[in-house]
Amino acid sequence: MNYYIVTGASKGLGQSIVNLLFKKGNTVFAVSRSINHELVKKAKDLEVTLHWHTVNVGHIDETESVFNTIFERVNIDEIDSITLINNAGVIEPINTVGSMESNEIKMNVETNLLAPMVWTNLFLENTQALNTSKRVVNVSSGAANNPYSGWSVYCSTKAGLDMFTKTVGLEQGKEQYPATVISFSPGIMDTTMQTTIRSKSKEQFETIDIFKSYKEEGMLRTTDYVGSVLLNLLDSSEIENGKVYDIKQLI
Repeated sequence: MNYYIVTGASKGLGQSIVNLLFKKGNTVFAVSRSINHELVKKAKDLEVTLHWHTVNVGHIDETESVFNTIFERVNIDEIDSITLINNAGVIEPINTVGSMESNEIKMNVETNLLAPMVWTNLFLENTQALNTSKRVVNVSSGAANNPYSGWSVYCSTKAGLDMFTKTVGLEQGKEQYPATVISFSPGIMDTTMQTTIRSKSKEQFETIDIFKSYKEEGMLRTTDYVGSVLLNLLDSSEIENGKVYDIKQLI
């Protein structure tokens, strides 16, 4: 049995990943703030095992409880592989430093950086003794390497997530039964996050016109396409532990 845990599963890239995982031999644990009832129905129609857990991953106490519930449903004796995909993320606040609310900064850091750190820690703790295929994917962004005025928090959390990935990958290389931990930068996708970006003012985000042109010129990739690239990467036998993969290098 192949087990998959996907956060931010109700929409966008997470929704596409979950949908692409509806295959015989897979058990999917979807985690998000709300349930995608279309996916639940599709899983039932296809007779695929899907467990949905509603939680805001930025609420760490609730996150730990959900994670423990998930692992109670994992049959250790039948694992062929187990994969955690830390996909949940938020772009807000989009504004210059000095013009943001403190609670917005806190929410972004908790969702984009703290939550995947905690989930990865719990995942490795619970799978440390398993001699099987174990993988963690942290969904990153090109913003980890490119500063954008108005995106200081988002850029910083994604940069931190990539360094976390590199460090954990280094550590896992010393384990008896190592997990493979990578970051995946999906590029620009046609999601509600892009809609949010385009809704801002120039004062909040000075390069907004560039992002508007991505939509107008049809440059945004579909989440289904990006999800398929990621899953093809996971099927590869040559994944490098701790590496940050950019979709542009994979297509």
